[in-house]
Amino acid sequence: MRFGYSERCLAHDTGDRHPENPDRLRAIRRGLAKRHGVEYTEADPASRDAVTAVHDEGYVDELESFCADGGGNWDPDTVAGEETWDAALMSAGLAQWAAETALAGENGRRTPFSIGRPPGHHAVPDDAMGFCFFNNAAVAAQSVIDDGLADSVAIFDWDVHHGNGTQDVFYDRGDVFYASIHEEGLYPDTGDLLETGQGSGEGTTANLPLAAGAGDADYRYAVEEAIAPAIERFDPDLLVVSAGFDAHRHDPISRMRVSSEGYALLTDRMRALVDRLDAAAAYVLEGGYGLDTLAEGVSMVHETYDGRSPVVDDAEPDERTEQLVAELRTALDL
Repeated sequence: MRFGYSERCLAHDTGDRHPENPDRLRAIRRGLAKRHGVEYTEADPASRDAVTAVHDEGYVDELESFCADGGGNWDPDTVAGEETWDAALMSAGLAQWAAETALAGENGRRTPFSIGRPPGHHAVPDDAMGFCFFNNAAVAAQSVIDDGLADSVAIFDWDVHHGNGTQDVFYDRGDVFYASIHEEGLYPDTGDLLETGQGSGEGTTANLPLAAGAGDADYRYAVEEAIAPAIERFDPDLLVVSAGFDAHRHDPISRMRVSSEGYALLTDRMRALVDRLDAAAAYVLEGGYGLDTLAEGVSMVHETYDGRSPVVDDAEPDERTEQLVAELRTALDL
């Protein structure tokens, strides 16, 4: 794969004990150093116009001033420093690079994956939250639509937390489909199954809040029976995967049971989906706070595109998962 990366993203300083810290990117790089066919690319940072296409100008101005004054705690969880402004613009720019590169025809072993930080999917149009300042996936999706590179974009968010910010940006839009599988009741406690969009966006949001303890079989069933069919019906030009790795069974801040092999399986299903649609695919890093499991997860995505076939076990999904999937299919009229 081609990985979008910049040292500027290491300069976003959240403090020694914060789970979203520069060691996350260092761990990913160490893991990828053991893999074949890894390529790194640095991109330009996002412009202010690209950011304000999805965020309110007043919020963007306030964040720039906050960082210029030295930063601090934006909220109890979301920490900024003087370098956060540049890092956030770079992280959004790397996501733009991934989307644009995918639409330019890069695929297969050259599929783009943006590994920037801070992450983005919790950032709402007028506020930072949940470690996120600019919504990287949303900036990328909006920019390729504005630039005429795509008419429609689907975003599949497999981070363990619901991407409330991404949903909010596109909830009433018909040209962006947002789908999320997340742990029920976990921060930010959004993403109800019955939230399917409104107005022009009715039917373009799909939320599947799985019970704590869901594992590979549950995620596989959810993708095959609901998420992939919904995206296939939408038929986007580009699929952006908001790739968080905090549903891993050994991640310190969730209770899900996805294995490293499970991420290979999710990747394989997304790769097959875009092949059926003749669409482009780009990956954008979100969460993942166990350094070893984060590195393994990203490496599994890479190895899947490098030709490795995932191992599929014969486990069955939980009955609760089957019921939720049935309810989502009904809500989306699948």
